[in-house]
Amino acid sequence: MRGFIAAAFGAALTFAGLGGGIAPAAAQETVTLKISHYLPASHGFQTDFLGPWAEELERRTNGKVKAEIYPGTSSFGNAARQADQVRAGVIDIALGLRGIPRGRFERSSVFELPFVVSEAGAGTKAMWEMYKSGALADDYKDYKVLALFVHNGGLFHTTSVPVHELSDLKGLRLRTPSEAVSVMLQSLGASAVGLPPSEIYENLQKGTLDGLVTTWDLVGATRLNEVVKYHTDGRVYTAAFYVLMNKRKYESLPADVKQAIDETTGDALVAKFGDWWAKWDKAGREDAVARGHEIIEIDEATRNRWREELTPMINAYIERLQNNGVADARALYDQARDLTARYEAAE
Repeated sequence: MRGFIAAAFGAALTFAGLGGGIAPAAAQETVTLKISHYLPASHGFQTDFLGPWAEELERRTNGKVKAEIYPGTSSFGNAARQADQVRAGVIDIALGLRGIPRGRFERSSVFELPFVVSEAGAGTKAMWEMYKSGALADDYKDYKVLALFVHNGGLFHTTSVPVHELSDLKGLRLRTPSEAVSVMLQSLGASAVGLPPSEIYENLQKGTLDGLVTTWDLVGATRLNEVVKYHTDGRVYTAAFYVLMNKRKYESLPADVKQAIDETTGDALVAKFGDWWAKWDKAGREDAVARGHEIIEIDEATRNRWREELTPMINAYIERLQNNGVADARALYDQARDLTARYEAAE
């Protein structure tokens, strides 16, 4: 019996030695990344970015990485919860809108002030440069930051009142994407209404909204061109976005998966958003033209005059940031404006 036990024990050791491949096999187990965003699966966020990026990660890791993408129609698609879900580890990676909910990532909000950004590519490069320099880093200290970006200068889209001057906004109820835009609208006598993208169409249709402040892209992607008729292209503001990853998840990954993520995000990723936004906005504008909508183009002289009109509002917003603990708000604003102008001049 004693011989049998010894033989069995020896066999077990031999099996463990021969089975040394068990540990490497475990290391080859599939890594599943849960990724969310707040727009439909048909939007470029998924079709041009997240979907192809997930495929690239899978290719670079020889199939080790698999992604599950949850769009705005899923239980993980609420725009107000994107960052919270990442921090809690419910979602591994999320693409979200900086301005929802209010009061978060406030240092980054200086990019959303009027006339800082006209072009997505230039604004995105400027924002990413400020993040890398540490100027915006405190906003995102709880996350692994994969990218920060902005959209092209936004428009006023309305159902029945064409906007030729800022004074035409007075009395209108407009959906707003962020607090910076809300403050701008309120300073002009409009009512700013915060709503997730999924609720805009119904409120425009019912008449509880008179319009919205957003990109060409969103009105096309969410069928809002069916209910708005006028588009004022003044490139007045932008909205900022993030692509954030749960820190613990990232740190737990094998080295080759981390490398694949690092090589396909950051500088390599932010360089793509200018072309992507041009493509996405083009589709929304072409849809409006096909429907016979009125497109009001604001010339540079008028934009300069509007900038002067909005200067008190900009100053008040910067003062509010300072009162909320962003002591260098004025310097952040000046840096965002100067860097963006430099990149726009270079493009």
